[in-house]
Amino acid sequence: MFSGSIPALVTPFSGGRVAEDTLREFVEWQIDEGSNGLVPCGTTGEVATLNEDEHRQVIAAVVEVAKGRVPVIAGAGTYDTAASIDRARAAADVGADAVLVVVPYYNKPSQAGLVAHFTAIADASPLPIVVYNVPSRTVADISVESLATIAKHPKIVAVKDATGNLGRVSAQRLACGEQFIQLSGNDDMALGFNAMGGVGCISVSANVAPKLCSEFQKATREGRWDDALKLQDKLYPLHAALFTDASPAPTKYALSRIRNDFPAEARLPIVEPSEASKRAVDAALEHAGLI
Repeated sequence: MFSGSIPALVTPFSGGRVAEDTLREFVEWQIDEGSNGLVPCGTTGEVATLNEDEHRQVIAAVVEVAKGRVPVIAGAGTYDTAASIDRARAAADVGADAVLVVVPYYNKPSQAGLVAHFTAIADASPLPIVVYNVPSRTVADISVESLATIAKHPKIVAVKDATGNLGRVSAQRLACGEQFIQLSGNDDMALGFNAMGGVGCISVSANVAPKLCSEFQKATREGRWDDALKLQDKLYPLHAALFTDASPAPTKYALSRIRNDFPAEARLPIVEPSEASKRAVDAALEHAGLI
């Protein structure tokens, strides 16, 4: 259903507005370069700064350009269960294929609360659900046991795991079953993640290096681990550089360097990356052969 290199798309802004023409061109480029899916309105897409109309606009534009060539997994999670249901339904209305639902942030629910949250969304959602577990941002961490409980729901089909704990891949594979889709949320760990049973990555780096990230994922899928390791070495400095300042500012800067028409503008509280971050990005782009 979902596998390979799936960029967590940045949202281009110009003059404070969503730059829809740029977004459409960006999506077409991503597909041409071999991306295997698209995630609009995730954390990297600055979803927390998008109003309801913009959220719908971005997803609709991505769906329209994709034209069914690759799946669109739209970000729909909030810390409010009812609001997450509304966003899942809105994503379905504009043609998304699935929704990415983050573990609720800020309010730190219990494991019982997390199970109830995802179950309620799954009961109401017209679309399949990818659970997004990123405790470094949400504080809350859905346990292996709780994930196994909700994975029994027919609508909950996958996890984007950004725990940074590779042991989770094996534990979740045993608890949730081999058919439950595991996608890495950390580019730098995707090699080990796939070796342990993962099938892809919802990627930040794929915004900037979609072809290389797609080739990397294809190599792991085909068991060409020597080739995958070479690509990992080529991409690793980029994986690191894109987090040398608050994301997605370094990613947008990188895109402005390789795509002259791409605006580096972000929305507050994200600001322009530091000069040190820019130097790290430039060096990584050069190492990867992108500039």
